[in-house]
Amino acid sequence: MRFVFLGFLLACVGLVGCVPRSEKDVVVYSALDEDFAFPMLDAFERKVDYDINVISKFDVESTKTVGLVNQIMAEQDRARCDLFWNNEILHTVRLQKLGLLARHDWQVPKDWPVDMIASDSTWCGFAARARVLLVNTDRLKSAVDSAESGKSAVYPSSVSELSDAKWKDDCAIARPLFGTTATHFAVLRELLGREAALAQLQAIADNALVLSGNKQVAQAVSAGRVAWGLTDTDDAMIEKDLGYPVEIVFPDQQPDQLGALRIPNTLAILKNAPHPVAASRLADYLMTPETEDRLAMGRSSQLPISKESKFPPAVLPSTPVRWMRADFEAAAEGWDEWAADVARIYADQ
Repeated sequence: MRFVFLGFLLACVGLVGCVPRSEKDVVVYSALDEDFAFPMLDAFERKVDYDINVISKFDVESTKTVGLVNQIMAEQDRARCDLFWNNEILHTVRLQKLGLLARHDWQVPKDWPVDMIASDSTWCGFAARARVLLVNTDRLKSAVDSAESGKSAVYPSSVSELSDAKWKDDCAIARPLFGTTATHFAVLRELLGREAALAQLQAIADNALVLSGNKQVAQAVSAGRVAWGLTDTDDAMIEKDLGYPVEIVFPDQQPDQLGALRIPNTLAILKNAPHPVAASRLADYLMTPETEDRLAMGRSSQLPISKESKFPPAVLPSTPVRWMRADFEAAAEGWDEWAADVARIYADQ
């Protein structure tokens, strides 16, 4: 009889173990700047009915995404993070390929762009930034101004012009070892081929001013230090909103060109998350058109992916933008070897 009772007790414990336990905390590692992410995390903590406390870790370094990803890797045997909110995508995909992310039933429409959701449902992209050319309008004339003056248009229109000798030392790029610039050229490697992408990077290193980050590129353009540069929409909009003489150009818009690249924020739940239920609830709360609208309305003017978004960001032009078709999962393949090749090109920059 004693063994029967013990068996019954163990069965009850097993059943209880199958029931999601009450989770009062959720730990978020966020590479999105605190002033953008915190209000939404705070709203979740205050408004939802789950009584969940959000514990946030932000990194303020220029290589913050890499730092947070390295910490997640270091903690993989004893995860502390529940939800990773990345402000880009490539390093999220690296975590996916290492098997450190959990599958999740993302609450997005069936027509969500295929490049904005993981093939195995471990991450989902939303609220993107675009890679754009920022032009100093005191230094260069627009197509309209050029037509009126009888001169040819001088605005650059393609990322490839960073290697054009006519812009020698008068255009700028962020060092393509971190952040969205690294992601951009990893994507181009898949579209152009490895050798062609490396050749383009070498030509750019020989021709353009190489700066530490996209913000520094945007500031160099607004100050007139260079005529134009490749940067992100959020950094470009800051200079534009401050009243500097700059214009934003979405590159490679002709039918025979690749289009402009958009790089989304991503959400991912850690495979061994200490609080998986709370993490799922927070992920579903954030992955909504309302979140995208709030990010679109903010200073970063981020680009909603959802067709249900109601707020068009100020950064978008009046004409539709042709977007590059990106395979981010392919771009993350062989990342360490690719990063080493790029680092050799820019070792002296």
